[in-house]
Amino acid sequence: MSDSGAPSALIDAPQTVFSMNNNRARTNPHEQEAVYDIMRATGNDWATDIPDVCRGRWHGIECMPDNDNVYHVVSLSFGALSDDTAFPTCDSTHSFISPSVTKLPHLRTLFFYRCFSNNPQPIPQFLAQLGPTLHTLILRENGFTGPIPNELGNLTRLRVLDLHKNNLNGSIPISLGRITGLRSLDLSDNKLTGSIPSLTFPQLNVLDLNQNHLMGSIPSTLMSCHSLIKLDLSRNSLSGPIPESIDNLKDLVLMDLSYNSLTGPFPMSLKKLNFLQTLVLNGNPMDSATLPDNAFVHGFKDLMILGLSNMNLKGPIPNSLGRLPKIRVLHLDGNKLNGSIPSSFGNLNSISELRLNNNMLSGAIPLKRDMVWRMRRKMKLSNNEGLCYNKENGLGDDLQTLLDSGIGHCGDSKTVQHISTLNRASVNIFWDLLVISLDCYLHHCHIADDIKVSSGPLTRAKTKSF
Repeated sequence: MSDSGAPSALIDAPQTVFSMNNNRARTNPHEQEAVYDIMRATGNDWATDIPDVCRGRWHGIECMPDNDNVYHVVSLSFGALSDDTAFPTCDSTHSFISPSVTKLPHLRTLFFYRCFSNNPQPIPQFLAQLGPTLHTLILRENGFTGPIPNELGNLTRLRVLDLHKNNLNGSIPISLGRITGLRSLDLSDNKLTGSIPSLTFPQLNVLDLNQNHLMGSIPSTLMSCHSLIKLDLSRNSLSGPIPESIDNLKDLVLMDLSYNSLTGPFPMSLKKLNFLQTLVLNGNPMDSATLPDNAFVHGFKDLMILGLSNMNLKGPIPNSLGRLPKIRVLHLDGNKLNGSIPSSFGNLNSISELRLNNNMLSGAIPLKRDMVWRMRRKMKLSNNEGLCYNKENGLGDDLQTLLDSGIGHCGDSKTVQHISTLNRASVNIFWDLLVISLDCYLHHCHIADDIKVSSGPLTRAKTKSF
């Protein structure tokens, strides 16, 4: 049966043994000629020597028979994804997509990867003629130029549309909204402009628009895509607040809105996303927003990665952040956070990467020795002038890691930290002063008031005491 419920002309079952052993089976001759044309267009002339392209069964072609034992091409794939995926490669300087793909009336999957990068060309409009059958169109990293053809909206049976990492420009076509059964849309790493259109895809699981030049606000219609699992709008120029209705996306596992121009306040509705594992908001100027004390209470039970770097956040770190049971990566660096590190951070038993550097934090570090050892250089605490460590926590056993961050013992933190951040000339002055004091102590003298410190050597002046 087809997806629409109508009877299919093909027998949807594994056909490898049947295709190799049944001497009566044959490939549709018109489709075979079309495959020859497509292979020649990609620089794979060797395929024309194969007497039956379906029975040859090379990696990259899939066929299915109908009730008359006639084989039809249902999938074509080109490009070496890995050493284990040996699809036919393309001559990147001369390859193109042959119009003969439109002569494959049963084609469900068309896949090209790094095939045309040295022969820039637009996405062919004739691909829209595959609308009655095509389920998957993947054109990753091919160097395609120009806009996304409006005609692609005619591919109404598409489930996957992937145009990742080309050189496409212009706006996202509104015509894509006609593909109501779309489950994955990846237009990332292109040069698309304009706003995100108000499209609704009831079955969409993946939406990836990262690394484009998109502007405007996050459309509220996206909050109607209730099946979304991954939402990546990062590295664009989106503005305005994160919609409070974001909690409608209850199945979200990953959300990345980083490096846009989104503003505050921090949306409290995020904690209602019970399945969220990754939340990245780095690089959004949240107008010196604060993190509310209850922002991470009664939610985020599955959260493992949280990125809140460089967001102009101010105020204290919420104690509730230290109660995230599965958090592994926590980035709060590059903000204006003050106060102490919450004592609850000592209970982050799964933490493997912690960035609190470049803030205004002070007080004792509540982390345990095994946490510091586990993170090592993935723990970043530098440029917080008031932080210190307690030897009672056992952190002194890994003193070098802390000194590298300019952090000393709480008992003499000012002295240790001051010395660790002095430049070489200042350190020399410090030791000169120490030597003078010792010398005068031994010889019953005092240091004159006219000791001069300059950019050169320290000038000492002693007067004997009578």
